[in-house]
Amino acid sequence: MAEVSVEINGRKFRMACEDGQETHLSSLATRFNRYIDEYKGTFGEIGDNRLVVMAGIAVVDELVEAERKIQQLSSELATVTRAGSDVAAEAESMEAKFAAKLSDVARRIESIATAVDNAGQDQPQPN
Repeated sequence: MAEVSVEINGRKFRMACEDGQETHLSSLATRFNRYIDEYKGTFGEIGDNRLVVMAGIAVVDELVEAERKIQQLSSELATVTRAGSDVAAEAESMEAKFAAKLSDVARRIESIATAVDNAGQDQPQPN
């Protein structure tokens, strides 16, 4: 396990993390510290515990909002996917109907061509 030293609200903390996650943990701590600094700038020195709680609640609020958006986007994706499947099924059905009509027209043309050929053979040939 790796160890990282992070600074939050002017205090150093040593934290353990998986090897290779040091930079990620440092960036998370830096980001969290921005919340603390923002609240400190807004409310002044109201106590470390209170600042940490307020920053934590702000982070959780953003997380909940992100989860809500993910749920909404997942729902929209499912709707679009269903619509796409419906369109694909309709296109397949229309293609099958078109192929059947085309085959029917081809049979009719062949029938007419055969009738014309037969009619031409029944006529006496000029010498």
